[in-house]
Amino acid sequence: MTRSGPRRSPDVTAARRTTPMPVSVVHQAQDFVGKVLGRPPHTMRGLQNNVVWRQGVQVMRMDLHCHTAVSHDCRTALRDIPGWMLRTNTRVIAVTDHDQQRGGPELQAIVADMGLADRLSVVPGEEITTSEGELIGLFLHERIPPGLTPEDTVREIKAQGGLVMLQHGFDPLKRYRLRPEATVRIADHIDIVETFNSRLSQHRWNHTADEWARARRLPTCAGSDAHTLRDIGEAWVETPFRTVDSPAALLAALREGTVAGKWTHPVYAYGRKQWRFFNQQFRRD
Repeated sequence: MTRSGPRRSPDVTAARRTTPMPVSVVHQAQDFVGKVLGRPPHTMRGLQNNVVWRQGVQVMRMDLHCHTAVSHDCRTALRDIPGWMLRTNTRVIAVTDHDQQRGGPELQAIVADMGLADRLSVVPGEEITTSEGELIGLFLHERIPPGLTPEDTVREIKAQGGLVMLQHGFDPLKRYRLRPEATVRIADHIDIVETFNSRLSQHRWNHTADEWARARRLPTCAGSDAHTLRDIGEAWVETPFRTVDSPAALLAALREGTVAGKWTHPVYAYGRKQWRFFNQQFRRD
């Protein structure tokens, strides 16, 4: 005896079988499991999603000073970064490649293609070489050329609606730090001060930056200055989870956050960086 009824075409049936579960539903399930069991669940793609809760509030880490393969001295592939962000609960990073801006938008596109734009935020930025040392611009839409004066660099950042960030500005052994006299001249235009950098010659320079920022009541942040994948997230601001897609959203997250990180002696950090470069040739982890 045969059953009667409308027939579905093979193509339609196959499409219904392979339609993926909405990403947002998966994320909600992950959040629930993480909250109840207190251990990191996994995404459908096999990416470890480390969800952290404190007193009933989901929190995240933000690392605002990261390099990618777009920088001349870094080999971290953009495609590898979202998985590491999930694994370390570093939900927000600023891509600040040396004198290049395109890394941030390219990583944003990768995150969107993976269906993770509601979980991970990428701030497009640039570590700009001025005529008197480096400055970071955040939320940039276009590349800012190197070699401008600090004042002109600040004007270029502000013209794009971006934020000026002073990074590793008080370590005298940082070859490309902004010169002290330039820092004084642009002090009134600085929006954020990096008060924890994982790659300073001595940790006490982070304290100096923190004192300088507090004296001026400026928002503070942390930056790993990552040049390998595993460096990302070694300095962070922990803050309640949210997406960060504008300067206002970032400043609000910083105001509610706590700066922390892991300082590594530069000699050890250099050796580890070379080992990781070597290791990356044979595996992706």
